[in-house]
Amino acid sequence: MKPLSLFLNGYKGRMGCAIMDEAPRQNAEITLKADMGDSVDATALAKCDVAVDFSFHSATPEIAKLCAEVGRPLVIGTTGHTPEQRALIEQCAQKIPIVWAGNYSVGVNLLNYLTQKAARVLGADYNVEIVEMHHRHKKDAPSGTAVKLVDIVRQARELSEDDVCYGRHGITGERPQNQIGMHALRGGDVVGDHTVIFAGEGERVELSHKASNRTVFAQGAVRAARWLAEGNGGKSGIHGMDSVLGLK
Repeated sequence: MKPLSLFLNGYKGRMGCAIMDEAPRQNAEITLKADMGDSVDATALAKCDVAVDFSFHSATPEIAKLCAEVGRPLVIGTTGHTPEQRALIEQCAQKIPIVWAGNYSVGVNLLNYLTQKAARVLGADYNVEIVEMHHRHKKDAPSGTAVKLVDIVRQARELSEDDVCYGRHGITGERPQNQIGMHALRGGDVVGDHTVIFAGEGERVELSHKASNRTVFAQGAVRAARWLAEGNGGKSGIHGMDSVLGLK
């Protein structure tokens, strides 16, 4: 079977290196690569099956625009986008299929699925607190995965962004019933830990995922690229890993 041909943007980063190592194990090859500040040849990009971007959020809109121009599907692994950057990427998704996830681990996406189920089953009597921890070099907070978990709980319980509390300090008063606590920890070389706590009267349910290396993320990213290459994303639109894994 012909190897999957990938364009990898951000190949010098931690995730880029992990994908470089993982690709051959999944019958894929990096036929074009670039890093921050590098120009990308549109003709060479058009010869790739899928583009994969793990660079930086400010670079993603331009990569998405280039992919839309040459008709190549895109896997986005960057986080921390501004509303303006998100809008530009969404415009490009009207022309090409995009898989866009804050985390490509199969386990994390199962965590998303279970969190949705738990939020609905347990109901408002169970207070939700979300804690994430990453290495000291991570530049954005909270993580894209944690933001996704917050959104899952908000949608399941029909809450607004105003119901989210990003950390607490001082005399905060009694915790509002519908509040979602969001806490970001940074330190050491932690690859990525996420825990969703449902605290009720007399019991507590905790759903956790801990990544010990970046291989799990690289495996999911290449899996998403193959899913796009096989036409599962259709001709356009934004898809999550839940679609790739059949959880949706």
